[in-house]
Amino acid sequence: MKKANNPPGPAGNARPLAQTGSPHPATSASEPASLLEEAKALHAAGRLQEAQALYGRILKVQPDHWDCLYLLGVVHYQRGEYTQAVRQIDAALRINSKLAAAEATRARALQRLQRFDEALASYDRAIVLAPQEASTFYNRGNALRELKRLDEAVASYDRAIALKPDYAGAFYNRGNVLHALGRFDEAVASYDQAIGLKPDHADALNNRGIALQELKRFEEALRSYDRASAIVADNAGIFSNRGVALYGLKRFAEAVASFERAIALKPGSADAFFQRGNALHALRRFEEALASYDRAVALDPGHSEACNNRAVVLKDLGRIEEALASCDRAIALKGDYADAFNNRGVALQELRRLEEAATSYAQAIALMPAHKLAFSGLADCAIKACDWAASETLSAQMRLHVLDRKSQISPFLLLGYSDDAALHRSCAMNYVEERRDSSLPPLPSRPIFRNEKIRVAYLSSDFRRHPLSFLMAELFELHDRSQLEIVGVSLGPDDRSDMRARLAAAFDRFIDVSRKSDQEVARLLHDLRPDIAVDLNGHTQGARTGILAARPAPIQVSYMGLPATMGADYIDYIIADQVVVPFDEQRHYTEHIVHLPDCYMVNDRKRAIAARVPTREEAGLPAEGFVFCCFNNNWKITRQVFDLWMRLLSNVDGSVLWLFRDNDCAERNLRREAGARGIDPARVVFAGRLPVEDHLARHRLADLVLDTLPYNAHTTASDALWVGLPLLTCRGTAFARRVAASLLNAVGLPELVTRNLAEYEALALRLATEPSLIRGFRDRLERNRLSFPLFDSDRFCRHMEAAFKTMWDLWQHAEPPRSFAVDPIPAAASAAIR
Repeated sequence: MKKANNPPGPAGNARPLAQTGSPHPATSASEPASLLEEAKALHAAGRLQEAQALYGRILKVQPDHWDCLYLLGVVHYQRGEYTQAVRQIDAALRINSKLAAAEATRARALQRLQRFDEALASYDRAIVLAPQEASTFYNRGNALRELKRLDEAVASYDRAIALKPDYAGAFYNRGNVLHALGRFDEAVASYDQAIGLKPDHADALNNRGIALQELKRFEEALRSYDRASAIVADNAGIFSNRGVALYGLKRFAEAVASFERAIALKPGSADAFFQRGNALHALRRFEEALASYDRAVALDPGHSEACNNRAVVLKDLGRIEEALASCDRAIALKGDYADAFNNRGVALQELRRLEEAATSYAQAIALMPAHKLAFSGLADCAIKACDWAASETLSAQMRLHVLDRKSQISPFLLLGYSDDAALHRSCAMNYVEERRDSSLPPLPSRPIFRNEKIRVAYLSSDFRRHPLSFLMAELFELHDRSQLEIVGVSLGPDDRSDMRARLAAAFDRFIDVSRKSDQEVARLLHDLRPDIAVDLNGHTQGARTGILAARPAPIQVSYMGLPATMGADYIDYIIADQVVVPFDEQRHYTEHIVHLPDCYMVNDRKRAIAARVPTREEAGLPAEGFVFCCFNNNWKITRQVFDLWMRLLSNVDGSVLWLFRDNDCAERNLRREAGARGIDPARVVFAGRLPVEDHLARHRLADLVLDTLPYNAHTTASDALWVGLPLLTCRGTAFARRVAASLLNAVGLPELVTRNLAEYEALALRLATEPSLIRGFRDRLERNRLSFPLFDSDRFCRHMEAAFKTMWDLWQHAEPPRSFAVDPIPAAASAAIR
């Protein structure tokens, strides 16, 4: 936002024609005296050229007539001929050095010539000669402002005001300097004084608005701009600044209209197009935002901020290569642009170019050590690349970044670095607080209401071909429509897949709000009157927690997205079970804990498994030998766990480790780490991406799934068990480290849950070397899959509905939320439901 200041130079009340002393005596003739009076009259009437001619005639007769020399200098000044003005006044001062008005006018001319040091010296001489002249102190303040001697400028304006308390111009320019000093409250007070003396001072009203914006007092700023625009209706800058205030108030559509008014008045304003792009982006009108940024760059090719923000919207549109190019352009324009380096890192991460991304994040930190986002990005790159040296160094720093709030650390990222539930809570609470938007207007309050059925709204950015949807689709279909009305609120893109179509059909209402702002979605939900809103994202990619922060539903629940607390006072409950979050760990959760029986994780019995299983050769596996498998994301693999896995390969002849291919960098690092431990890197085999049905089918080539720590297999564990592939885990101390244990208990295989890594390694070795043992677990899993609770979708659905009903009953009776456990449905009743 560009601040509108008065140009340097004399104020209207600086009185450039003022004189001191007597007229020069006409000793040789009466003609010069009469000509001087005539010249003065012409001068006062604004007939400058004629006055100049008469002053010239006098000076031909009396070359040392200091009054004429001075007044001719004033004429030159008024005609904008500043060099000639200084020359003439200098001539007058050589004859009469005590002429205060001449010194003041000379100083103003020097200011116009940007010779501010000389101007200041001239003002100082004028003040010695006429210490009570307020305009001299005022103009001296202007010179000091140009010299960046801002505190002295304020003092000079203060002196002008002391001499002339109704000096509106001095109050105005004093406000400008206070603003430049960051003393915004004092600047507002100074502008108020100027406006009180001159209510139609549009510039003061405009700059007052700018100072109020710095103080986040957007409503007052808006009123100030509105008063200014009522006085000057054709000032593009006022409408542009007004748009910024509306943006600050989250009134994005009105902000767009104000920027468009500014553009209509000044079509060449790159900044107005830039700000318009910001407001359109906030409205999630991405294509229009991009066009606005493009126009800003076309008008001002050096507009680095527009290039940077253009990259952000391109990333939102999924045009990652173009986003990267736009970041590069911003950096070329502004080599120390920390935000652009950070955004470049984000784009490179999306492209899975992790080493380059890490370099870009590191550059952002080098330029701005206090950058709030870059450290988290750097840590994310390290863990995803399986760069353990880097991630272990960063891990040691991460606790301080969380506890000292040095960075905005993603709570989801922290789960891969630590299983300290207390640290998870601190991280999540900090994250929520740092992202909280206190300027959002509150939704209208309302009393307890009662819908015909309990209305549940599920919110997710992943209603598409995504692991969450593969687990949850059947639940949406099974909900009892005689008791519940189910609404799907899609926050993310439509991939036009079969899964998207299935989900849309599964809900009573399916609403795509991906192109609506958080504020718009919150209002829509509020008007929809859900009893319960269920957030399925948590703090994962695509999350839009600002929606539920507005409290559109009386009951708000966290489920599935984040296996930890959200740290948000606007989330009432977290759905869990007695294994993943025991009640005695409530202190680590800002939500009230709800225990479902059996297991908290939902499953879909309709998940199709391809009929054809590929051969081992087709999958890149050896024809013989034990296959240890882990299809978790590579970032879950830690040095400690990998060491253990390599010892297993060393002790089990012919065995291989079958991993998921996530990114080239991780693959290179993991193969290198295997070699460093004396294992042929070829024994670490990577599986590429396949359609989910084919991916499930290839599990049947493996013998045993090895789990990761501190973040377990979640969906990948469910996939393996659904296919009939045993999984070995080690139960840990936080939610994310206990999920596989919960799944194994619910499918009747608790013996595969170990208590520590020594037990884990010993049992893995036995399973790999005792064929009857692994075969026994396979047989039990095959029997249990459809008879134990884990894959009993009807039973799970009834338990979830019972949880919703308890939450609803508490609210209906005006009772506060509390933790509770859902009573299990008896086995006979569950069978009857099926």
